[in-house]
Amino acid sequence: MTSPRVEKVFCTTREAAELLGVSIGTVQIWVENDLLQAWKTVGGHRRVFRSSVEQLLHKRSEVPLLPPKSAERQMSVLVVEDDHALLQLYRFQLSRWPMKPELITVDNAVSALLAMGRGGPDLLVADMNLPFIDGFEMLRILRQAPELSATTIVVVSGLDDAEIRRRGPVPAGIEILPKPIPFDRLLAIATRIHH
Repeated sequence: MTSPRVEKVFCTTREAAELLGVSIGTVQIWVENDLLQAWKTVGGHRRVFRSSVEQLLHKRSEVPLLPPKSAERQMSVLVVEDDHALLQLYRFQLSRWPMKPELITVDNAVSALLAMGRGGPDLLVADMNLPFIDGFEMLRILRQAPELSATTIVVVSGLDDAEIRRRGPVPAGIEILPKPIPFDRLLAIATRIHH
């Protein structure tokens, strides 16, 4: 008589990282920021609920992934904006840029984090008013991920300076641009990155 197979309801951070296609450090950051549900063992090791990993995997299947960085890869831009009309405007404007960047657009921070996988885009353009996790929290999470250190991040927001300071801060080194979207300035930033 064979005993029934018991499916594990948890996994290690390494197993979660392999399943999600991200680094172990990114899994740890996601656990600390409640994107993945986990607990710590008596020995201090994290165990991640498989259902939590499967939920992110399901969500990831709906999100386009950035290709891995390589010398041949064209410049990549990830835009995080929850206004779908503005996403259309980004698509139109960036399609006219001379370097023809590979563009991925998402409408929330969780999708943005999943799209980045093991590495970030060359340029990340982010709104601050986002559903689920706001842009401020997304930037805090991103600043903890060493694999994203080469990504240039620009905030494009309709919030005024006082509101940004109240809700922020925005991490140092991130340029904040006002809405309406200043595409000339974004192109200048992209051109600097591209060369």
